[in-house]
Amino acid sequence: MNKTFVIEHLEPTVGKWCKIEYANISKIVGKNNLMFTNLKKQTPFLKKLGKTSNKSVSKLNLNNVCILDPEAKEILTPKDAKKFDYFIFGGILGDYPPKKRTKQELTKFMPNVEKRNIGKRQFPTDNAVKVVQEIINGKKFQDLKFKYKLTIRTSKFAEVTLPFNYLLVNNKPFIQDKIVTFLKRKRGL
Repeated sequence: MNKTFVIEHLEPTVGKWCKIEYANISKIVGKNNLMFTNLKKQTPFLKKLGKTSNKSVSKLNLNNVCILDPEAKEILTPKDAKKFDYFIFGGILGDYPPKKRTKQELTKFMPNVEKRNIGKRQFPTDNAVKVVQEIINGKKFQDLKFKYKLTIRTSKFAEVTLPFNYLLVNNKPFIQDKIVTFLKRKRGL
């Protein structure tokens, strides 16, 4: 069942964290099933991962579209796989507490598009894509397991807590080793 996962990039640049998550998304869904939209400038890096467009997804006139928004009233179900061809995610580096940026920067510009949530908590973008993939492949949201707020030790004396929801895969949070390495380097440890 070929579906297209659309990442509407909503950050001013494509920074290191985004690149790590976007590369992971490409591995999860495959280059042919991934599109990055709303890019301020084309980047060779993203072209290797999927299709790219400078236009916002709201200007692409796609049909059978679903926006994933934590503020949506309905939860995504396996039945939705038959209904939608495109699943749109906000490419946002999360804030804590959440600022509802998906609703403000994406959903409000596509008022006639159906919306679904995958719970009310924020996910890293690659986790959100992985959860949606699991659901459209037949799993119910309530059957998936999650870890909320992940604490990463960045040195012998320091740690950072990521206030997001992580899918558990084989009872381990779905987080890339590159993100952990990035956090350790960013803190200069």
